[in-house]
Amino acid sequence: MEFLQQSQYLPVLLIGLIVGYLSGLLGKGGSAISTPALQIFAGVNPFFALASPLPASITSTLSATAVYSKEKLFNRRVILLGAAFGVPATILGSWLSSYLPGKSLMIMTALFIMITGLSLLYSFLRKKPVNETRLESGEVPGGKLVAAALFIGFLSGLLANAGGILFSSFFIKQLKMPIKQALACAVVLSAVLSIPGAITHWCLGHIDWNIALLLSLTAFPASYLGAKTAVKMKTPVLEKLFALTLVVFGVYDIFFTIWK
Repeated sequence: MEFLQQSQYLPVLLIGLIVGYLSGLLGKGGSAISTPALQIFAGVNPFFALASPLPASITSTLSATAVYSKEKLFNRRVILLGAAFGVPATILGSWLSSYLPGKSLMIMTALFIMITGLSLLYSFLRKKPVNETRLESGEVPGGKLVAAALFIGFLSGLLANAGGILFSSFFIKQLKMPIKQALACAVVLSAVLSIPGAITHWCLGHIDWNIALLLSLTAFPASYLGAKTAVKMKTPVLEKLFALTLVVFGVYDIFFTIWK
């Protein structure tokens, strides 16, 4: 199986730059974008394009976490419960990834993301007051959060991504979190879930560490800048940008999965 060639270095670095910025801006790990981008624009073997972005997701999300931490946007209960149940589910999903057909699941996930984006966009366009009241730990419904963490964690492991988009969408739609707090919690959980996913896929031989290192070099600083943009952006603008991005990502992933 072919590893990364020197002629592919520049496209991979540019992908890391773009994906890293979007990761910080939208509270996500970036694997869902990196995987098709690596195949289309860098000519990376599909086998390595799937899981190699996971280590870079760890570094980029940690970079964005530093920004969100200064804004005191984290909800401890959401992060602890999400990690406690999401991590084992991610490990299980990662191990099963070698045995289960992923194409149909990727299409269904992309459809879910697209529909969620349309629903959020409709809600954001209709509502007038902006929700800036942060969700406190005592207001978090534990059962609903645990179920979501198990589902998102399993799906993240299966599809070799960090689950940031799914977590942030769930926090906004189901927990009624203000968007900046939702992105902050999602980016932390993306970092946490990327670790067991990366280790498991590494053990399975799914990671090219040259790709992971190159993506990290540009994704780390770009993610920091993306997070800085998010915290400074006006909430209504960020809400609509987030919803539109979900729709675009959903359509993009559906097209790529079917086309490839």
